[in-house]
Amino acid sequence: MREKRLEHTRSAGAGLERSCRRASADWIESSRTADGVELFRARLVGEAYHAHRHDTYAVGVTDAGVQIFNYRGAARTSMPGDVVTLYPDEVHDGRAGTSAGFGYRIVYVEPARLAEAVRAVRGRPSSLPFVREAVSTNRTLARAVARAFRAALSPLAVDDLVVALAEGLIAGADGARAESSRRVDVPAVERARELLDAERTRVVHSSELEAITGLTRYDLARQFRIRFGTSPHRYLVMRRLDLARTRIQRGDGLAAIAADVGFADQAHLTRVFRGAFGITPSRYRALLIYAATESAVRRRTSGAPAPSSHTRVDS
Repeated sequence: MREKRLEHTRSAGAGLERSCRRASADWIESSRTADGVELFRARLVGEAYHAHRHDTYAVGVTDAGVQIFNYRGAARTSMPGDVVTLYPDEVHDGRAGTSAGFGYRIVYVEPARLAEAVRAVRGRPSSLPFVREAVSTNRTLARAVARAFRAALSPLAVDDLVVALAEGLIAGADGARAESSRRVDVPAVERARELLDAERTRVVHSSELEAITGLTRYDLARQFRIRFGTSPHRYLVMRRLDLARTRIQRGDGLAAIAADVGFADQAHLTRVFRGAFGITPSRYRALLIYAATESAVRRRTSGAPAPSSHTRVDS
């Protein structure tokens, strides 16, 4: 769970002492999703950060207001929707460009994790990408940050996030589409898919997939997407939703479905279901009931026999 406090933040807390004492309207939220990855969100006014540096990559998006910071000898300005990319161990500060303050979301990733992902994307050992433009409109990075804050990240979702950040950083550093290996170990990727199919109702850890495929988590995330058009995390979620739809068609209760198929609760199921299909589970069930009722009416009117299987209409 995200926490509105400073003491557990490795990267973002540095330099923030003045704003914490000054403005009660200022706030921060920090969450460590996995070893080497931290999500941080803030709303700050005035001179928010003293000059400081941290040993992680920082990739963020300005959500509101004007964000100004000094970085590598120049003042930088980030507007809403802009992407901010900071290389590890580079001194920077931060302040609001207007009296309204600024808000942002940012992902901090240890260089070692990104180095593994960069090797997987490029297909060979490579130096860490350095993005010269600290403020950009890099769409790959913007999408990755947006996804990171959309819902709690599972272990497989964290792997997908780090690969997406690596691809965006490579593209930003090279000034073109990221150079990417297209090699796929098909038997290994198929083994991963079979495990995800079999274990769709529980949390599947990256180490399990590494063990059965012989691939690193980042090689697998990249190769799985090439083979199946989606990430292992997204594939697993969609298999849970397949099962949820089957259970809804049977007439099972939504709370029980959520618990049984691997979601935290009914609200979690609703968010993910709506994101995948554009309607809520309740609406989906209501439409099934309506269709079943209309079909029954038509059969009675025409005298046709009832089908051998049907959707229960009890709630």
